[in-house]
Amino acid sequence: MNTPSLYPRWIEPRIDEALQDTPVVLLAGPRQAGKTTLVRKIAERGLHYLTLDDELTLLSAREDPVGMIRNLDRAVIDEIQRAPELLLAIKKSVDEDRRPGRFLITGSANLMALPTVADSLAGRMETLMLLPLSQSEIENRPANWIDRVFVGEILISNPPVLGSNLVERVLRGGYPEAVARPTEKRRTTWARQYINAILQRDVRDVAEIDKLDQLPRFLRALAQTAGQMCNYSELGGQVGLDGKTVSRYISVFEHMYLLKRIDVWARNRLKRVVKTPKLQFIDSGLLGALTNIGHKDIELDKTGYGHILESFVFSELLKHTATSDDDYRLLYYRDADKYEVDVVIENSARQLVGVEVKASATVKEQDLRGLKKLASLAGDQFTAGVLLYDGDETMPLGSNLWAAPLSTLWGS
Repeated sequence: MNTPSLYPRWIEPRIDEALQDTPVVLLAGPRQAGKTTLVRKIAERGLHYLTLDDELTLLSAREDPVGMIRNLDRAVIDEIQRAPELLLAIKKSVDEDRRPGRFLITGSANLMALPTVADSLAGRMETLMLLPLSQSEIENRPANWIDRVFVGEILISNPPVLGSNLVERVLRGGYPEAVARPTEKRRTTWARQYINAILQRDVRDVAEIDKLDQLPRFLRALAQTAGQMCNYSELGGQVGLDGKTVSRYISVFEHMYLLKRIDVWARNRLKRVVKTPKLQFIDSGLLGALTNIGHKDIELDKTGYGHILESFVFSELLKHTATSDDDYRLLYYRDADKYEVDVVIENSARQLVGVEVKASATVKEQDLRGLKKLASLAGDQFTAGVLLYDGDETMPLGSNLWAAPLSTLWGS
């Protein structure tokens, strides 16, 4: 296995491309996903590197943002959410000098959610997303699963990763620090400390939250609902929070790239679709730590594993959307008759691929219910349905329907 600093990051060519024609490029994504390692590497090509994790730099940014930016020509500014006032100074500087590639900035919170930011840099900034390592980066396989499946190809996983080896990958997740740790116990320790650090420190950068002590309990409660539709008011009631506060807390976790709300796919004329979004955690390793599910638990009882596996697949697909040739949305499908599809991928032409995730090695007729229903509703828009399972064969299962090993997600 590569050491963390040597992993290829498939977003790097996109950053280079954006710096050729855009004054400001924002690389967004969770803390410790590898943004600093990547932008330091890019800074070696002649950009001045500053980080707002440095107290003196942060003080300068907060006390005299305009003076700080005035003295910079081409610069990388790391963790800019710690001093959002710099963004207005960057806007002023860029309006006076529109050369491309002037600022490469990173943020561990979704800056677009901060008031004034979206307005101030509209038309001057391109945003790219760096999530934790994808399995294809860990294995150094550049093929993009989503791009390929939309042209009718399923990648080949050679050799397939099955059973216990797959569980280990799922529980490891993609954070470089966790991937580098040799044992599950050490990875879990890292994950818990990471979550605590984010809740105690970073949340303050993006939100005014009065009941910080309730966040850890609420996050653990949310982890129990991963991959399911959830009545958030009901959930809030269990941890003593009202519906409005619940919605705000979920937004904060979204801005910190811990989880994502997934919308339902619907054709407009469909009145029976249940409109509740569902939540997916962005890293299956963090989800395993939050739900206290480890390798031994899964060997004894696979009940909780299905949702962690679904989060793992969702996360891999989300990483593929960040570096794909087309523009894709990840949705899910469920209707009043309880037909469902775990992930529905929609491309810019509104064509669809349905992805169903199964933790077992056997595939039954029943497992295709949701994909068949989606295919019948979507008609010509339906490109393919893929049932990802813990097996080693890719098999056709009818018109545009396939069963494929989960490890084709990082195949070649």
